[in-house]
Amino acid sequence: MKILFDQGTPVPLRRFLPGHTIDTAYERGWSELSNGNLLTRVEQEGYKLLITTDRNLRYEQNLANRQIAIVVLMTTSWPRIKQHTDRIQAVVDTIQPGAYQEITIE
Repeated sequence: MKILFDQGTPVPLRRFLPGHTIDTAYERGWSELSNGNLLTRVEQEGYKLLITTDRNLRYEQNLANRQIAIVVLMTTSWPRIKQHTDRIQAVVDTIQPGAYQEITIE
């Protein structure tokens, strides 16, 4: 699956998602795009999943007609996220187009 990591998503997570093609918003030069423009660009470029740490995304954007799946990590802390990579991988491997999933990380 073609995945984009939004700003704030720890890049080391990519090595825990084998079998997927992963880019970052920074690598693509999309760091300055607003959320709405980013979602449109991501869909146009064929990405199937956006992984973000933006907890407000669902309140700021109408996600109803989006084809891209969105996973929100509820922290930006890599040490905390690293402890939950199996759960994150399971969500990534089973998420459906257009789905929205928050992953709480304690």
